[in-house]
Amino acid sequence: MTAITATRTDSLLRMAMRVDAICVGLTGIALLAAAGWFSEYTGLAKPVEYGIGIFSVGYGVVVFALAAIERVRPAGVGTVIANALCTVIALVAVFTMSLTTAGVVIVIAAGIYTAVMAEWQYVGGRRIAA
Repeated sequence: MTAITATRTDSLLRMAMRVDAICVGLTGIALLAAAGWFSEYTGLAKPVEYGIGIFSVGYGVVVFALAAIERVRPAGVGTVIANALCTVIALVAVFTMSLTTAGVVIVIAAGIYTAVMAEWQYVGGRRIAA
């Protein structure tokens, strides 16, 4: 007789969270290392760059850890909300802040990234039985 093993339906969500955590965490480290140069390049104030860098590193660490918990779906919902909120913040920043052309492109790209991550994590969460 052959044993039937259950398929892990949470693997897509876990992978999406880990990829997001790694990308955002590494971006935060790079941003902290080059905040002065990046500030001049984008038009964002240096304290804003540091704040985004610190937040990104913290987000990366927390989301990577949350991807390993047993019941990952609630944490996945949180990351979907966080990414959706970051997409909205990026849009607001483009329309309200005095950015360079490069800054506009980078902030829009960040907004697209967070929207894609939110969608990927949402799909991964939907695959998990409630």
